[in-house]
Amino acid sequence: MSEREITKLPPGADLRGWLRRLADSGRLTTPQAGLDLRFEVAATANVLDGTAATFFRAPGGSDTPVVSGLLSQRDWMAESMGVPTAEVARAFGAASEHPIDWVEVPDPACQQVVTRDVDLTTQLPIPTHNEHDSGAYITAGLLIARNPVIGQQNVSIHRLQVTAPDKLGVLLLPRHTLAFLDESAAAGVALEIAIVIGVDPLTLMASQAIVPLGVDELTVSGALRGEPLPVTRCVTNEVRVPADAEIVLEGRIEAAERAPEGPFGEFPQYYGERAERHVVTLDAITTREKPIFHTIVGGGLEHLLLGALPREATFLVELQRRFACVRDVHLSRGGTCRYHLYVQVAGHKPGEVTNVILSALSVHYDVKHVVVVDADVDVHDPMEVEWAVATRFQAKRDLLVVNTAQGSKLDPSTVDGVGSKLGMDATSPLDASEMKFLRIRVPGQEDLTVDGIREAADNTPPVDYF
Repeated sequence: MSEREITKLPPGADLRGWLRRLADSGRLTTPQAGLDLRFEVAATANVLDGTAATFFRAPGGSDTPVVSGLLSQRDWMAESMGVPTAEVARAFGAASEHPIDWVEVPDPACQQVVTRDVDLTTQLPIPTHNEHDSGAYITAGLLIARNPVIGQQNVSIHRLQVTAPDKLGVLLLPRHTLAFLDESAAAGVALEIAIVIGVDPLTLMASQAIVPLGVDELTVSGALRGEPLPVTRCVTNEVRVPADAEIVLEGRIEAAERAPEGPFGEFPQYYGERAERHVVTLDAITTREKPIFHTIVGGGLEHLLLGALPREATFLVELQRRFACVRDVHLSRGGTCRYHLYVQVAGHKPGEVTNVILSALSVHYDVKHVVVVDADVDVHDPMEVEWAVATRFQAKRDLLVVNTAQGSKLDPSTVDGVGSKLGMDATSPLDASEMKFLRIRVPGQEDLTVDGIREAADNTPPVDYF
């Protein structure tokens, strides 16, 4: 548990407190000690994915344990925030819209041990996950970059390949970190960064918030907590990091340096290709006295859901801002929690669903297919959405196709991220007769449960009929 008082904060405001909560509720498994960092840790975590978090003792013989699967269920995310599951996207969206500035504190737990002679190959238990990954990867590290011109910070998660004792290969897509790097290059300086491993669940989720350039995602963590997040200045640079983090790697990205990185197993369940990419040079490692290393298995539920929640929150905020008819949204697991968006509407006007689809495709370039359904369809149930498509959608009337649009570079069906997108209007036609699309129902069925029926049953076998 954090040295700071956390009793009034949401359950996910402290990593060790969250691990204790998982353990107390039977949701934390500790496998046999000494599992190999190459594949065995990832394989075990994958088998337990979505049912239990995993705490690995002495992985690869290391003194530092590894944990995985902290947030591998949507219910757990809601629990960590202290909100009902149905409200998790709305609550996250509200936090993103109303951030709370962090507060700087002295004597941080994350700097109890300081090492300036960096050797990642011996000092940290960094796993190799998938079969053709090109080496050990840091996958749950929050890369915090500080704009050298105006001092603003950005927080994001990037795949980080160990390429040398003090160097990491990093995939930088055309987002905020790369924008900061371009500014630092123009100013003729390296981009100061820190990679934070082992943070509380709220800060982990906040790192994925979709906010304007220059908004520090650590302030979204503050909003999720309901009070400022304690941070501290790094030992070797000006970056501010969560004070209660387990491990902090301090360093910089030089704009001109490149090295081979990849392949790596990504969220679409394919490998991101090998290419010449940016390089992080490390200057120091700071840790707690007995740190915990967090890893996210590429393509696992924690990986998928961490990307889904902030995107859903952004879609909900943006679409409801533009359209009064939008009720709910969902990024489906079958669509890798990135590519397939389901939108629920009610009271829409003629032609409005088409505008909802076009707007949804513009909110985030990752989205590839949008399906819009009526309010009687649960967007969190893919079978419900498929039923709506099967019974309410006609391609000639309800299909919208957009070609040569920017998409995800990690989608192998695109050409360097450029491809086609489509929208499906699976709502009932507005001019349909009242009964034509009315769903069947048995009165009173919604008040019954399997457990209730079983408890009320007399359970006397009808042997006289056998």
